Amino acid sequence: MQYEKLNNGIKIFNRDDFCPKHILECGQVFSYKKEGEKYIVYPQDKYAEIFETEYGYFIETDDVDFFEKYFDLQNDYGVIKKNLSEFNLLSEPIKFGYGIRILNQDLFETLISFIISANNNIQRIKGILDKIRKKLGFLVKNNVYSFPNYEKMLNCDESFFREIGCGYRASYLVKVLRQINPEMLEKMRQLDTAALRKELLTLYGVGPKVADCILLFGFKKNDVFPVDTWIHQMYNTFYPKLDNREKIRNNLVAEFGKLSGYAQQYLFYYQRSSEI
Repeated sequence: MQYEKLNNGIKIFNRDDFCPKHILECGQVFSYKKEGEKYIVYPQDKYAEIFETEYGYFIETDDVDFFEKYFDLQNDYGVIKKNLSEFNLLSEPIKFGYGIRILNQDLFETLISFIISANNNIQRIKGILDKIRKKLGFLVKNNVYSFPNYEKMLNCDESFFREIGCGYRASYLVKVLRQINPEMLEKMRQLDTAALRKELLTLYGVGPKVADCILLFGFKKNDVFPVDTWIHQMYNTFYPKLDNREKIRNNLVAEFGKLSGYAQQYLFYYQRSSEI
């Protein structure tokens, strides 16, 4: 991955391994918006604008080191795609979503975001999260607000979450905020994937698919394979039909191993985009 860090941003020289549309619209993140030809990205209390240039892309930001890590720029996705290309199933999905990168996201923001994501659509999820930001966060830049810290959210009752559109998830959020804290989440990093998944499944609002999303996008455990409607459809198209999503997940993890998370993102983005 060829890039150059400047005082005011990062120059991306390799379009083959970086495409903001692919990265931000593949279902892994909700803290972004598109304005014209540029993407605005605002994880936690950070802010960046991404736009295309004659040499590739430019990530304009005051938090250069943060976004270098956030976009996983030191990881060689050319090697990842080469290894995944050995699976015939991934040939077209990799061509389609060639610029996907799995982000390094904040654990707390990821947990809350994916509990809200359950049985929800992306625009609605983004709307709810933006309301949380505006009501509990502080102004960062250009009408973008920070994601609130744990203490701010802990003080919210169920009516608050219902009023901003969380629906039945409101009670889950209140309860899970009393189950966890940032220090606990950080300690959980020490667990292996199986033990960590078991712990996550004890949390309110966290089912198997949400747990796998948190493992992949928050803890960066790549030996997981979140199974939703799109992956279920894909599986029943290319494999013997199966309705049990836990078995589908286990079969796919057995097949793709430590590349499972990457494979899931290419397959999910391709399957969902081809159906829209």
